[in-house]
Amino acid sequence: MVAVILSDLGTEILIPVCAVIGIGFSLLQWLLVSKVKLVPGSAALNSGGAAGKNGYGDYLIEEEEGLNDHNVVLKCAEIQNAISEVSLDILLGATSFLFTEYQYVGIFMVAFAILIFVFLGSVEGFSTKSQPCTYDILKLCKPALATAGFSTISFVLGAVTSVISGFLGMKIATYANARTTLEARKGVGKAFITAFRSGAVMGFLLAANGLLVLYITINVFKLYYGDDWEGLFESITGYGLGGSSMALFGRVGGGIYTKAADVGADLVGKVERNIPEDDPRNPAVIADNVGDNVGDIAGMGSDLFGSYAESSCAALVVASISSFGINHEFTPMLYPLIVSSVGIIVCLITTLFATDFFEIKAVKEIEPALKNQLIISTVLMTIGVAIVSWVALPSSFTIFNFGTQKVVKNWQLFLCVAVGLWAGLIIGFVTEYYTSNAYSPVQDVADSCRTGAATNVIFGLALGYKSVIIPIFAIAVSIFVSFSFAAMYGIAVAALGMLSTIATGLAIDAYGPISDNAGGIAEMAGMSHRIRERTDALDAAGNTTAAIGKGFAIGSAALVSLALFGAFVSRASISTVDVLTPKVFIGLIVGAMLPYWFSAMTMKSVGSAALKMVEEVRRQFNTIPGLMEGTAKPDYATCVKISTDASIKEMIPPGALVMLTPLIVGIFFGVETLSGVLAGSLVSGVQIAISASNTGGAWDNAKKYIEAGASEHARSLGPKGSDPHKAAVIGDTIGDPLKDTSGPSLNILIKLMAVESLVFAPFFATHGGLLFKIF
Repeated sequence: MVAVILSDLGTEILIPVCAVIGIGFSLLQWLLVSKVKLVPGSAALNSGGAAGKNGYGDYLIEEEEGLNDHNVVLKCAEIQNAISEVSLDILLGATSFLFTEYQYVGIFMVAFAILIFVFLGSVEGFSTKSQPCTYDILKLCKPALATAGFSTISFVLGAVTSVISGFLGMKIATYANARTTLEARKGVGKAFITAFRSGAVMGFLLAANGLLVLYITINVFKLYYGDDWEGLFESITGYGLGGSSMALFGRVGGGIYTKAADVGADLVGKVERNIPEDDPRNPAVIADNVGDNVGDIAGMGSDLFGSYAESSCAALVVASISSFGINHEFTPMLYPLIVSSVGIIVCLITTLFATDFFEIKAVKEIEPALKNQLIISTVLMTIGVAIVSWVALPSSFTIFNFGTQKVVKNWQLFLCVAVGLWAGLIIGFVTEYYTSNAYSPVQDVADSCRTGAATNVIFGLALGYKSVIIPIFAIAVSIFVSFSFAAMYGIAVAALGMLSTIATGLAIDAYGPISDNAGGIAEMAGMSHRIRERTDALDAAGNTTAAIGKGFAIGSAALVSLALFGAFVSRASISTVDVLTPKVFIGLIVGAMLPYWFSAMTMKSVGSAALKMVEEVRRQFNTIPGLMEGTAKPDYATCVKISTDASIKEMIPPGALVMLTPLIVGIFFGVETLSGVLAGSLVSGVQIAISASNTGGAWDNAKKYIEAGASEHARSLGPKGSDPHKAAVIGDTIGDPLKDTSGPSLNILIKLMAVESLVFAPFFATHGGLLFKIF
């Protein structure tokens, strides 16, 4: 076998260096954002409007024309103080919620870690003696007790990294939203750069931290395992389980929080009281802005970190029992991490196109700039993967394929990664087509509002169902090509290819909620209508890119779940999965039902919390004198408490459903039935997730299309407060839990059940199927 070009030492240097570069770049972006100050400077006030501290002389509020310069500066300082106060309220609310959520999640994390250790340790009766290896009984591997201990450690590491990823993302978003508002006074280009750089901070921190922690964990575990790479990488799977476990609670809890507030604020404020979105008179407005951060930022960060961790773990597990693991080839073995490392450098170059190489001067340039990020990163990454496949892989090698070794060429593995990468781009553009108000599908949904909310809902549902077709074909082609070339390893690296540009994807995704909050702060601070138009334009583009981010997450989850499913089948020693066997078929049909059960629970949770929120907002409008007139301040804290209490309480049952199902099925019905459950939930969950996310995104942008009134058609449906607009708001509120709670959470359901089954596979194979053993 020909030696690879990249040496083991080169690999040991390349991966951590790329991770450190990613962290350094994120800190640089944060430093640039921090130069926009929130606290007014005395120098500016004393200069009578000349360019002083914070560049106030560059600012001009259009509606303040005619005032002398000194008054303009005072007005800016007043608004800035208001922005600081609102931003602090949002920060405190988001931080408080996350700390409360993490207390509950921490209890679960400890309990589940104990469960992992006990179950996996009991496989061989807690023996400390070396045992024959699973795939080569002539060799001795480390005891199951060691795998139990190290799997527990990697689970905790994954969980902690996921929590930190979500928390840092939320802190960055709340730090940047007010600064984006202030920069909107200079122009839409300045505001865009601030929002995008803030998103890049989160994207690069998460990608680099996830890579660095995984790399360090592998090297530390290697000190104990030595040449037992099968045991080493089996214990690493706990890292993916920990990441996705936290992501589930973050996504569900954050989704319930944000949508309860959003629905309450919209239904009472916009429909009943006919006041603008984010109006400071609305008691639910702070809770709504807090929710954008805990759901769309912290939740999404944890979610994509979980996908990255699981795809890496799936690829490493399959590779460990292939020629890479058998021959102890370090560089080819870490090929998935090398791909991710190059992805960080590619995303760094791509980011510069948005922030440094080109300048946005008009509203219409925002969305193309974000789309170009996807195209540029995909093209550059394709070149990067080709180089990596050439230098880090031997020209020919073998991959484990359900009991046999399949010969694979390095160019075939390159095509596996590339097909996943380009499938992600296709899914992104299809998602954009069905959720952006620049295209006919969303415009048709907006037009249907002429005849009321009912037709709006019908058109939106039809759009969501139709939007599933092309992404599923893209995923299907990816699966066929990657499996044909490199079996389950090919599917795992295809998923990694889709996630290789995760830093750019997260930057684009986080940009949306930051822009949304910036618009809310502009409204609450009483800034001019033209400033709000700029932030609305940023937000409208952000809505579409958020939908693209969800599309990436769902597509990658499908590939990750299939790769984990293959690893589970191999690890559980299942020769074939025959759907005509009753054991498998009952699992298949129950697994297909689970996404519906899960969606019902999360939707009902949002509805219950929103009901309380609507009642509280109505109560305040009816009982607080002067609230509608703006002379009295609403009780924001009560609304924040309603969202917090509801989300903490309601996130537990859906989480328990996902976490307990593999355990119950594996213990009582065995690995064959569990394989059916995993297949059924994967097939069903992907369809529902894509449909729900795109339906909700289309309804949201149909509402914004009417509100913006940018075309003659849009103006014929408006203005705000008209009957078509109210119908659009109702559609938007129905879509909120679909696109931000149920839809995004489903991709965690399918991959979390798969990785949990893989982690517990040795226990299920040894002790599972109790009911069938009895009967």
